[in-house]
Amino acid sequence: MTAPENVKSCCTALYQHNAVALLLGDSYHPGGKALTRRLADRLELGPRHQVLDLACGPGGTALLLAREHGVHVDGVDLGPANVAKAQAAAEAAGLADRVRFHLGDAERLPFDDGLFDAVICECAFCTFPDKPTAAAEIARVLRPGGRVGLTDVTLDPAELDERLVGLAGWVACIADARPTAEYTEILDGAGLRTTVAEQHDEALAGMIDLIEARLRALRITRPAALDGVDVPTVLEMTALARRAVREQSAGYCLLIAEKQQPA
Repeated sequence: MTAPENVKSCCTALYQHNAVALLLGDSYHPGGKALTRRLADRLELGPRHQVLDLACGPGGTALLLAREHGVHVDGVDLGPANVAKAQAAAEAAGLADRVRFHLGDAERLPFDDGLFDAVICECAFCTFPDKPTAAAEIARVLRPGGRVGLTDVTLDPAELDERLVGLAGWVACIADARPTAEYTEILDGAGLRTTVAEQHDEALAGMIDLIEARLRALRITRPAALDGVDVPTVLEMTALARRAVREQSAGYCLLIAEKQQPA
């Protein structure tokens, strides 16, 4: 497989692994539901809005948005198991009439032009091998004046420990994260003008602490969900990641960008 296909395959397999749910719970991204709500407020979501949840995972964000903001949500993810799990959760919550899930690639979205009022993408844009194409696809499916809300890992490659870049597993899913300014440049290149940029580094630090604490507790009982997980490597990674946040070579940002109206 080509390198981009390897990245996609790695990240898809990772976020369908039972260990991820065990370590992270319902929210597969830093900041959890609180930061999702912050993102939704910044997007000014309201009833009748059509929202795309890009790289939706098992559907937690889509269900929260439908329940709390009255929006209609289409979630898209590369993982068949995640899509099936998310659809089952929507049906169990009685939200299947307002939330639908689809198998799809961020770089080739299976939707018509100008369909959505808003696009949300949490801790996933950094994993897309071809970010300009993904940004162009986001712009394509947004109506003029529509908004995209991203939360994502930020990295300063010049300052990052080489061991963190090279570690296997979920580290591969942040190895191509960029500085905040570069994300805004990529969005701008697709006609998406950034209107809000916030740093939430504490959210990344909190997730690192959560993963380490749960992993140290779980390795005593060693549940089946941890089968295949290299616990020492993950603990090494969390220590390196914590230092990167402390030294400000890694962080977490929230961005809102608006699709420009035609001239």
